[in-house]
Amino acid sequence: MALVESVRVEADDPQYLSVLDKRFNKRFSARPDYVCVAHSSDEVVDAVQTAVSDGRRLVVTSGGHCLEAFVSDPDVRVIIDVSPMKRIYHDAEMGAIAVEAGATVGESFRALSDNWGVVVPLGEYPAIGMGGHVVGGAFGFLCRELGLAADYLHAVEVVTVDAEGRASLVVAKREKSDPNHDLWWAHTGGGGGNFGVVTRYWFRSPDASGNDPAKLLPGAPKSITTFRAEWDWSEIDERSFFGLLTNHGRWSEQNSDVRSENTSLWTLLLVHRQQLGKIIIRGLSTLGDRAAQQIDDYLSAVSDGLVAPGGREVKRMSWLEFALNPFPDLFAMPPGGVSTKVKDAMLKKRLTNRQIFVAYSYMSRTDYDVMGGAFGLATYGGRVNAVPSDATASAQRSSIFDMACNTGWIDPREEEKNLQWVRAFYRDLFAETGGVPVPGDRYDGTFINHPDVDLIDPTLNTSGVPWYTLYYRENYPRLQRIKERWDPRNVFHHALSVRA
Repeated sequence: MALVESVRVEADDPQYLSVLDKRFNKRFSARPDYVCVAHSSDEVVDAVQTAVSDGRRLVVTSGGHCLEAFVSDPDVRVIIDVSPMKRIYHDAEMGAIAVEAGATVGESFRALSDNWGVVVPLGEYPAIGMGGHVVGGAFGFLCRELGLAADYLHAVEVVTVDAEGRASLVVAKREKSDPNHDLWWAHTGGGGGNFGVVTRYWFRSPDASGNDPAKLLPGAPKSITTFRAEWDWSEIDERSFFGLLTNHGRWSEQNSDVRSENTSLWTLLLVHRQQLGKIIIRGLSTLGDRAAQQIDDYLSAVSDGLVAPGGREVKRMSWLEFALNPFPDLFAMPPGGVSTKVKDAMLKKRLTNRQIFVAYSYMSRTDYDVMGGAFGLATYGGRVNAVPSDATASAQRSSIFDMACNTGWIDPREEEKNLQWVRAFYRDLFAETGGVPVPGDRYDGTFINHPDVDLIDPTLNTSGVPWYTLYYRENYPRLQRIKERWDPRNVFHHALSVRA
């Protein structure tokens, strides 16, 4: 039993609203009985035990960036906020770098770089909380070169609840001899809110030797060279749109093998609705003095036969300068935030001709007034795909793109038309496979850190392939067995949680 008590915050306390208001997606809201603000693992144990003993449904929040209503759910009665838990340190006994679950991606990047000159290939947005990020696999700007953050997970500390309703702290390690190894495996891509409350991660490269903290993880990049270029929609017709996406897809097919020198280049092609007027391509290179030439070659390849992109910007900076404020225009947020819907897909090959024409139609058609509509293709593969699909719970190990169809709005009255647009767009892209990216020759399913409850809806997913196969492929039965062992009472659940 915990020796300390967590801090309970009631609805009349200003801190109560501050926890609820930090949610990224303003589409959802919750009104729990109270919030527990935890400063230590023992406090989390106490908070979980109290909620379970009282029969109250609980969830946990770290950075508040869940895209669906897993935390901001009206049925939730207790929210445990671990964001004060931010310690990052070298654990000599474990032989790894420890990061508590409340630290953000940006705080982790800074501590890893400043203290030891190393990096973990975490996500793209520095405000994301580590708690729910790593457990979903976690990919970012360096994934093509270094793989997923989960590939560096050495151990994890989790508060679990047994069949008798007792909360306790468990440490699960990478070593197969560890009695809790299956719980470690589940946290390398099984998704948050499934097995317990993560309180701490330990990171170490699988091939690291010794205990020098500066040699336990990959060295941080010496420098980052970013680029940005754009096409105005006034310069793009159906033919040139087809040419751009074909060029872009062909380059990615040819440069996503782990042996390619271009795994050091990450890019994002972001196509905004024609109403907004821009198609923007961004990216970064870690090639140092050779980065500018690599970027030139890339932009030449994707714009072959087209009008050259304008507004070109190339900048070189330190890794940390970039990581703490990456592509500011991409992550800019209006005051008060937005409501959003994101529909994700992992692609093994470039879009087909039919899909390109579908994308052109939805980006240019005028019967939808959806200013926030867009779709993006982020390059993937490289080192990610060098890991077997069953070595971690992250099963998507054959993709060249992470694609997202998304939309955002501020006025609640705009919700329905935005949802109709993005759902129809996604459905039509994957019309040949029942409206979803069914795993096979062309698709690798979807990514659990970008959850989409539409995949449960048989009117939107007509493939006959269940949502859990899209997210976990052949790894799902193992996750079910782990769920049954470590959360037999199903304390930790949401719309897309693993079912025992």
